[in-house]
Amino acid sequence: MIIYSTYFNVDSIIMRNYNLGEFTIRDTGVKTNTVASKSTDADQLWLLLGKIHHKRMLVRQRELSPFNITTRELRLLSIIHELGSKATISAIAGKVERAVAVICDQTRDMEKYGLIKRVKDNPRSRLLRLELTKKGLDSIKINRKAKAMGEIMSVLNAEQRCQLHSLLEKLLVKLNEYPSG
Repeated sequence: MIIYSTYFNVDSIIMRNYNLGEFTIRDTGVKTNTVASKSTDADQLWLLLGKIHHKRMLVRQRELSPFNITTRELRLLSIIHELGSKATISAIAGKVERAVAVICDQTRDMEKYGLIKRVKDNPRSRLLRLELTKKGLDSIKINRKAKAMGEIMSVLNAEQRCQLHSLLEKLLVKLNEYPSG
């Protein structure tokens, strides 16, 4: 028995054969209006950005899985390393634009795994600094061995990467004008 899942697009029908893991694209003969509504264009771009992010995370995680580290942990380790002696939970939360409670939970788990340690500069202080352990420093070196992201970006030349960066920065500036959470 062949199980198909079908996705409709105005220009084509995309069918996935779950038995073979293949995609089939069939032209419907219907052509889209080149002057599509702005919201449809915007929705399609946001969907595309979401798909790219999701696929990037899957590829990245597959690449890191032999080393028993997640992409999120590697990102936080890199930020702690970058911040050095100024690596506090609130500084990290600001850098990754996440709630302090979320970063606190993540760093607590990372401490359990021996990637970081919490240090009080002063025994009476409530302020905790985060430091990388030897295991944490070794984990950062894994990032240098990972090649998939560089290979993926190699489809763009330097000028195209610059343009993409500029366009994404523009979107981020606009997004920051809106209240979040």
